[in-house]
Amino acid sequence: QVQLVESGGGLVQPGGSLRLSCVASGFTFSDYDMSWYRQAPGKERELVATLSKTGGSANYADSVKGRFAISRDNAKSTVYLQMNSLKPEDTAVYYCKAVLMFLGRAIRNYWGQGTQVTVSS
Repeated sequence: QVQLVESGGGLVQPGGSLRLSCVASGFTFSDYDMSWYRQAPGKERELVATLSKTGGSANYADSVKGRFAISRDNAKSTVYLQMNSLKPEDTAVYYCKAVLMFLGRAIRNYWGQGTQVTVSS
């Protein structure tokens, strides 16, 4: 069975840091691009960061550039999101997604259940 399990969320004060992890199983992790999304109450789910299957190419939403960093360890089938200088606007449920690409098209994707991040004083 395919699973993506996020962890590391919690309550943190503005300016603080948090590292999210997403452990994958049930598929060949190294064949998939990985992304982090987030969704705040009443808002649409938005792309936060994405990382190629090799870990060689990363992209970030403008709102998190310079503060967040996505990384992966294919040997551990895990993708991470290091979040620094957190702001209240970062409060959301964070989800990881695995995507299998072929000829520029996503042919398979999997989602985790999400982990809550709350930034508040």
